[in-house]
Amino acid sequence: MMTANNEGLQYDIEEMVKGDREFLWHHIKPHSVFKKGEQMIVAQADGLIIKDIRGREYLDATSGGVWGVIVGFGRESIARAVYDQLNILPYYAGTVGTIPAIKYAKKLIGLLPGFGKIFFSNSGSEANEKAFKMIRQLSNIDLTRKGKFKILYRDRDYHGTTIGALSATGQDERKQDFGPFLEGFAGFPHALCYRCAFGKSYPDCNIECARCVEDTILKEGPDTVGACIVEPITAGGGIIVPVPEYYPILRQICDKYGVYLIMDEVVCGFGRTGTFWGFQHYDMRPDMVTMAKGVAASYMPLSVTAVTNEIYDKFLSDPSVEKERMNYFRDISTYGGCAAAMSAALETLRIVEEEKLLRNSRVMGAYLLEGLQTLSDMPIVGNVRGRGLFCGLEFVKDKTTKQPISEADMARIMSNVAAEGVLVGRTNTSLPGNNTIMNFAPALIATKDEIDRILAAVKAGLEKF
Repeated sequence: MMTANNEGLQYDIEEMVKGDREFLWHHIKPHSVFKKGEQMIVAQADGLIIKDIRGREYLDATSGGVWGVIVGFGRESIARAVYDQLNILPYYAGTVGTIPAIKYAKKLIGLLPGFGKIFFSNSGSEANEKAFKMIRQLSNIDLTRKGKFKILYRDRDYHGTTIGALSATGQDERKQDFGPFLEGFAGFPHALCYRCAFGKSYPDCNIECARCVEDTILKEGPDTVGACIVEPITAGGGIIVPVPEYYPILRQICDKYGVYLIMDEVVCGFGRTGTFWGFQHYDMRPDMVTMAKGVAASYMPLSVTAVTNEIYDKFLSDPSVEKERMNYFRDISTYGGCAAAMSAALETLRIVEEEKLLRNSRVMGAYLLEGLQTLSDMPIVGNVRGRGLFCGLEFVKDKTTKQPISEADMARIMSNVAAEGVLVGRTNTSLPGNNTIMNFAPALIATKDEIDRILAAVKAGLEKF
């Protein structure tokens, strides 16, 4: 049978199914399971609705599977912006400026008070790598930061797929078998009240999950610790929203020991949590911000590392002075020079602002969270949490002991929900014995009717369990 996609390209369904099995190495999937069975092949999408190659339709509550298509599918204006820029200038290396890069950097700085410079690359992993390299270079070239090369990270946070980014990731199953990892990275406990690492209860806990960072700095040696990286709201590690006091305390500790605070906004940025940046829910400001996914709504690959002028100025050097000749940030990202990606980012930002998607994220996010909380009485629902259009359900066998359900049970629940025509997410090969958190991150354009459909599918899926 022949069919056509929106661009008029022809394909044979059975040939695509066969080719998918024979030629593609899919991401984070055990392929032996699909040696005989047919995997989903997504053929087209519009808004929050995706259609597979067999014509089946699903409401996508994951913004493209990994939370990136924040303005929904089928945005012709983004496609047109990319097309127009490709005709004028598709690419030039980031060693020089381009018109869309300059325009977009200016807009981002306007949304980041206190920040001064934007460094483009092509993925969240790479954006974090750039931040790490800046910290490492400063530990060698800045006399006030000499030797401060170590980077602290939080348990259950995820910062990317490269060896450097994995070295700063607090998810054991993501890291398993990929070592040895880089020296100079040290972890500290997570901030999930539901499973407090200190056996305490909020608010009578002294916010130990934040204060323990000082212990980690003292253990590693204050003169060796240069930065601390965190997600404002832990994403793939289980949708963990720290309590209000958490980040102000962390900020104070970092200031006390001269530690730069890196905020990984790869998932939370651009309105996912109801504010433009996830850290804006807290009374603090980071020193570096990394971002990807929502930057260009995943229509094009693009990421950013943003820094304050105070950090940028440390790399200013006189090339005519021999001892300073190498003291600029000697780094490049090939696809950080894709001019069309910046055009996609500019149009994405226009859509977010003009369609008031931050407000929609707050309002529809509150409606989603309220709806999920009505499921709390179900025997296997242990905890409901979230902020904006970013929510999670944690499933347990026993509410008293909080013992997680099995991964086989989790897979069955996910299949039940998919059978209702809705695709939701879950923690996946990340947390040993606890990959049992269902997550929700629909596009920021989600309507009340679409949220109702998500809630109905989850309720039906759990009732079938």
